[in-house]
Amino acid sequence: MDYIIPASTRIGHVHLKVADINRSLQFYHDLLGFQIEQRYGTEAVFISAGGYHHHIGLNTWHSKNGPPAPLRSAGLYHTAIVYPTRKDLATILKRLLDAGYPLTGTSDHGVSEAIYLNDPDGNGVELYWDRPKEAWPRDEKGELTMGTESLDVKGLLAELNS
Repeated sequence: MDYIIPASTRIGHVHLKVADINRSLQFYHDLLGFQIEQRYGTEAVFISAGGYHHHIGLNTWHSKNGPPAPLRSAGLYHTAIVYPTRKDLATILKRLLDAGYPLTGTSDHGVSEAIYLNDPDGNGVELYWDRPKEAWPRDEKGELTMGTESLDVKGLLAELNS
């Protein structure tokens, strides 16, 4: 391989087809707390964390009032949203629990702790925080040894009292 992507490259945004803009905004804006940056007529809205032009685009251009994508087909598995601290992840977990929003799972991956759920259109969403890079589990060769273990939910929520 002759080309290696620059280390500073990042994913800029994800753009999701949704059935109902307002229903999606109740999830992404009202529950998760993303800010509305721009509406594009009645068919699209761009949202962000911290004033970026958009981290997530939501549109109904080809999906208005449509059904969710089939589970057993090619497509987006989930959108992963990284929180800056463990306490921030605990805060959003408490918001979800207080709202009675259904979770599809929780995991400790060694490198990160994660909460899984679906948005109103059935799009998978992972909310997580990364442990410091020096704490990531590695084998004797130095390769990552990520896994899927049970998340200490009580320990995570205890962050709110510290």
